[in-house]
Amino acid sequence: MSHEKIETNIGWMAILIAVVISFGGLAEIVPLMYQAEAIKPLPGVKPYDALALAGRDIYVREGCYNCHSQMVRTLRHETERYGHYSLAGESVYDRPFQWGSKRTGPDLARIGGRYSDDWHRVHLMNPRDLVPVSNMPAYPWLAEAPVSAKVVQRNMRALQRIGDPYTDEEIEGAAAAVAGKSELDALVHYLQGLGKQAPKG
Repeated sequence: MSHEKIETNIGWMAILIAVVISFGGLAEIVPLMYQAEAIKPLPGVKPYDALALAGRDIYVREGCYNCHSQMVRTLRHETERYGHYSLAGESVYDRPFQWGSKRTGPDLARIGGRYSDDWHRVHLMNPRDLVPVSNMPAYPWLAEAPVSAKVVQRNMRALQRIGDPYTDEEIEGAAAAVAGKSELDALVHYLQGLGKQAPKG
């Protein structure tokens, strides 16, 4: 069949387009299916504990990912500034993952332990108290809002259903783990855990 006949016959054209798209889709999807089985957590990487999970959800809710990536690229200037480049095994339990691509503020992939809890609290309450030129918004309401144990437990159950290895005991214990904690406490706890299991060097 000549090229001209294919272009002028809408039926053949539709069938051949569908075939080409199918092959292209298979070429993209099948390797990912095998790769997904190969991606395992790095040593020491575990699902977020109840308070960190609440903090991660607050991080997402407040849109922190719009200005902060959590992905150190393989470029030399990035690894010199932030540390080892990011690996998929670090983010196995991130749903949604927070790698991102935009950096209005610094990358947070290795922020855990770099500053004290008090530094993070002050910075979140009013960033300009620590960084006068910062354009980051303040989040003072986080200090007043309590963490909802019911929401955390519901989220842990949902993650358990899709494969995160939370035990029923951990889910039941979530209420005690977040009791009396503010959303600010949860967000600081989440930030302090970022990059702790990353490879060194």
